[in-house]
Amino acid sequence: MNNLESLVIELQRSGAAELLQRSLTGLEKESLRVAPDGTLSQKPHPALLGSALTHSCVTTDYSEAMLELITPPMRGAGQSLEFLCDIHTHVYKNLGDEILWATSMPCVLAGETHIPIARYGESHAGRMKHVYRVGLGHRYGKVMQVIAGVHYNYSIAESFWPLWADFKGVVAARQGEEQQLIDAGYMGMVRNLQRYGWIIPYLFGASPAVCKTFFGDQGANMQEFDEGTYYEPYATSLRMSDIGYQNQKEESVGIKANYNTLESYIDSLRCAINTSSPVWEQIGLKDEEGNYKQLNTNILQIENEYYSTVRPKQLLQGMEKPTSALNARGIRYVELRSLDVNAYQPQGIDETQMLFLEAFLLTCMFQESPAITLDERPEIDNNLLLSAHRGREPRLNLRRNGADITLRAWGEELLCSMEAVCSLLDANESDTPYQAALNLQRRKIESAVETPSALMLDEMRENGESFYHFARRKSLQHNRYFHQRNISRETEQHFIDEGVNSLQRQQQKEAADSGAFDVFLADYFASG
Repeated sequence: MNNLESLVIELQRSGAAELLQRSLTGLEKESLRVAPDGTLSQKPHPALLGSALTHSCVTTDYSEAMLELITPPMRGAGQSLEFLCDIHTHVYKNLGDEILWATSMPCVLAGETHIPIARYGESHAGRMKHVYRVGLGHRYGKVMQVIAGVHYNYSIAESFWPLWADFKGVVAARQGEEQQLIDAGYMGMVRNLQRYGWIIPYLFGASPAVCKTFFGDQGANMQEFDEGTYYEPYATSLRMSDIGYQNQKEESVGIKANYNTLESYIDSLRCAINTSSPVWEQIGLKDEEGNYKQLNTNILQIENEYYSTVRPKQLLQGMEKPTSALNARGIRYVELRSLDVNAYQPQGIDETQMLFLEAFLLTCMFQESPAITLDERPEIDNNLLLSAHRGREPRLNLRRNGADITLRAWGEELLCSMEAVCSLLDANESDTPYQAALNLQRRKIESAVETPSALMLDEMRENGESFYHFARRKSLQHNRYFHQRNISRETEQHFIDEGVNSLQRQQQKEAADSGAFDVFLADYFASG
C-alpha cells in the first residue's frame, strides 16, 4: 500500500467523505454568438441579457460576441450543471436567430477587423475592462482571444481543513495559521495540476482541427483535412497548443509564474505587472487621439493576462487586485482552465467530466507535491504541448524527472492513484459515480479512439464534413435542445430580474464615478 492509499484510508476513517461532500464547484463556460451560418456576430451584447459588467451569471469575455456563462459555487456536479443548463435556456430565449458556437475553435472569421472587442459602458471600471482587451489585441492579436473554453472552479469545504491540519500534525489555533495550512494545501494541488495537467487535453481535448479562416491568409504548418480545414492527425486540443491560448511572446518578456508557495506566486505576478517591457513600450500607451491602446506598457497589464492552465483564486472586493486579495485573505478556490468546450454536450461539459475532475484535483492535493525546479518547468510546458499536438500518437513519450515515459504508462499510473480518492468520494453514495467516471477515462487511456478528439475526426470523415460543417451541425443541435427545454417560471423570473437589476447597477456605477479616467487607473495600479 502506498502513502496516498494509506492517507485516504485514514481520512475515510475520520469522516472525511462527509466533509468533502460539502465542497463547492462552479463553472464558467465561454461561447461565441454567431449567425446561423457561423459568422461571428457583429451585434452588441443583447440588452435583454442585462449588463455584461454587473450581471452575476451572464457576461462577456474578450469579444462583444463571446458570452461567458457563470454558475455560483454549488454543492455537487449535478447542481452546477443544472444551473448552467438553466442559464443557457434563458440566454437562448434572448438571442433571436443567433446561436452559440458548439466548439472551442471559431469558424468563418473574416479577419481581426470583424472581431468586436467587448464593451462595458462608461464607468471607470467598465472602461478599464475594455482597454485591457484592446491591449490584448495589440499584444497577441484578436484571433487568439476568441477561442472558447470551460473553467472548472473547486473549493474544498471549510469544515475539512481542521481534519487536514490533524493529519499534517499542525495546530492551527489562530485564523492566520489555519489559512497558511489552506494555502499550502491548495498550492500543492496547483503544482501537481501543472505536473499532471497534460492529461486534461488528452482525456477531454475536443479541438483536433481548425478552420483555415483562423489563420487568415497566412496558412498553417499543419496537414489539410479538406479544403476548409487544417488538422493534426494525433492532436487532442489545438486550443491548448502553441496556436491557441498562450502568452505567445512570453519568452521575450520574461514572465513565468512561480507556484512553489503562495508568496512566490504573488511576488512573481506583482513583478510582472509592475515592470515595464520594451516589447510593449513599442506599441505605445495611447494613440494620436489620446485613446488608450493598453492599460500600461508593463510585462502584464493586470494579473489576468498571464495565461495559465490553473490559477489559485480569492473572491475580489470591489476593484481589488487579484494579488492583493490573495495576499490579504489567502486562497479560496482553484480554477482549472484547460478544458475545451465539449461539442458533444449542449452545455459544453458533463457530469462525468466534473466528477473525474473533482477526484483528480483532490488526488493532486493528497499526493506529495515538491517545489517545481528549473529543470522541471520546461518538462511541464513541453508535456502539455506534446499532449495537445500529438496526444493520441502511439507510444508517445513524455518527460518525467529527466527520463522518458510513455503517455499511456503515465496515464495508467495517474488513474490508478485516483482509485482510493474515488472510493473515498463514493463512500456515502448509493452507487459509485466517481469510480464509474474514472473507469470511463481509463478506457480512453487504453484506447485513444475513445477520446473526444478522435471521435470528432472519425465523425467528420464518416460524414464527409469539414470542421466548420461539424461545428455548425452540433451548434444547431444544441440550439434546438435549449429551445425545447423548459425551466421553472421562478427560475426564469430570477434571470429576468437579475438582467434588469444589473443594468441599474451599471447606471449607478456610471453616475457615481468622478474624476478623470487617467487618475482612476493611476490609483488602481498604486493600490495594494
